[in-house]
Amino acid sequence: MIISSVDEMVELGARIGTTLQAGDVILLSGELGVGKTALTRGIGRALGFTDVTSPTFVIAKIYNGALPLVHVDAYRLLGQELATFDDLDLETRIPRSVTVIEWGESFIDRIAPDHATIRISHGASENERIVELTGISL
Repeated sequence: MIISSVDEMVELGARIGTTLQAGDVILLSGELGVGKTALTRGIGRALGFTDVTSPTFVIAKIYNGALPLVHVDAYRLLGQELATFDDLDLETRIPRSVTVIEWGESFIDRIAPDHATIRISHGASENERIVELTGISL
């Protein structure tokens, strides 16, 4: 699908968020600046969170609510030992949360073999994005 603005990306995330339940894991894939955090902001909005921001510097943010959201940005962990990622203790959080992981391609199959993938790439214009959903039905 084609997304033409940040607002549309947030809205897509909100639509996806309404379909999610505890234990769902989503891998977000795409270059820097394509809208992964904007999509996650929409997912968070659907789950009742208005303050979803990028966890780049803290690696993971946990939003506690009726259905918690765990937002991981593993960019800073690229090329490091998986033990560093293990320190996040996601295995205990995944069953009772919605978990969104950016930059987790190298380890996602180990921690969540049953996950959905959303690939975001640049489109024809500056603001256009191409979004491919795998394992998610809207």
